[in-house]
Amino acid sequence: MVESPNDAPSTPIRDVPVDWEALENAFENNAPEVHSYLQVVTGDVLRVVDGVADPQMHARIASDTKYLRIEAVSSREQYRWMERYIPTVEDPKLRARLEVAIDGKGAFRRFKDVLMAYGPERERWFTYRSERLKTFMEAWLEAHSIKSTARTQWAAPEEGEDAKPEESRRTPVVEGPDFRRTRSVEGLRKRLRELSDTLGPRDLDNVVSFAEFLKARRSARSFAHHHAVFQSRRDESGDESPDTSPGEQDDLPPDDDGIDSSAE
Repeated sequence: MVESPNDAPSTPIRDVPVDWEALENAFENNAPEVHSYLQVVTGDVLRVVDGVADPQMHARIASDTKYLRIEAVSSREQYRWMERYIPTVEDPKLRARLEVAIDGKGAFRRFKDVLMAYGPERERWFTYRSERLKTFMEAWLEAHSIKSTARTQWAAPEEGEDAKPEESRRTPVVEGPDFRRTRSVEGLRKRLRELSDTLGPRDLDNVVSFAEFLKARRSARSFAHHHAVFQSRRDESGDESPDTSPGEQDDLPPDDDGIDSSAE
């Protein structure tokens, strides 16, 4: 007797403390040399850059069942978002400028440059784009049987903090049922956007390059930490089965091997 598709067992739902901010960054970065992965135990996001990361380390991550490859939203789809957004702009002059901006190569950069001088409209675009990304992320998580849960929040007490009111001592909490952002992250993003208005193109490129370096360094340390934790747990349980193929167990990544983690 042949089983019908409806009789096949469904994949069990996994509760994962997803880092939504990092996942959003991974979904919007569709550069061909960048590969992002969700760690399905910790909820962290690792980013590997071709030509920078150790190819063997990249291969091990790709074959590790604890890491799930993230497929970024295509440039074509993100371009459609701009096309659909422009008709919603009320200012006819700005609407006309945006229509011209997205014509031809460099459309994304020109679109952002035009919105630089229109603060409220730029914020509205960020919200619109963020909602589109959220839809893609939620569909992707559902397709992989992942349910997002709250990430642990912790803050060390400051000197004299006992004298502060309870409200002022509270750790920033996650807003919304999808645990998507914290108040502190939103504040930092707003400050970064304000700062970007004061920088020229060359300064912005330097800032982006330095940020990529910091993320790559943190990612390498994060991956080494996860590897050490799992190795320690395996040693404590007496499990002698290797996590990697022979000859690779001691090949841990250096601090700056190019693996990038966006997790806090």
